[in-house]
Amino acid sequence: MTLKKSFTVDEIKKKLEHYCVYQDRCHKEVATKMKEYLLIPEAKDLIFLHLIQHNFLNEERFAKSFARGKFRIKQWGKERIIRELKFKEISAYNIKTGLKEIDDDEYQETLYKITKNRNELIKETNRFKKKKKLTDFLMRKGYETSLIYKVVNEIIQ
Repeated sequence: MTLKKSFTVDEIKKKLEHYCVYQDRCHKEVATKMKEYLLIPEAKDLIFLHLIQHNFLNEERFAKSFARGKFRIKQWGKERIIRELKFKEISAYNIKTGLKEIDDDEYQETLYKITKNRNELIKETNRFKKKKKLTDFLMRKGYETSLIYKVVNEIIQ
């Protein structure tokens, strides 16, 4: 059995401040991190209040940076971003605000680009099977079904 080092509330506050500064975090991530410290509910509330008041924890900012990052870096579609934000227990308002960070023209361009790139990688000769593989890939990426069919039908005639 390993013994956990005990910390004062102020030490834990500092640790969680660093945790939030390193990367935007949501409440759920911070709550999970707090479990490591075996805090009483009053101490948890006190720390949460401190992090929110000093702007270390801001769910709207988290939703915006999450949506921007996952779209630009991982090229996820809006459906996948929404699903992941809901999993992180982000409010519908903040999800909507986060999605506004994605430019519609850039979204369309990215969808076309990844569809063309993936199409070149698929070795399937049967046109229908190729469309199915391409559609499945784009669905996993989290793009909307109507957009997927439109783009896939334009690229594979």
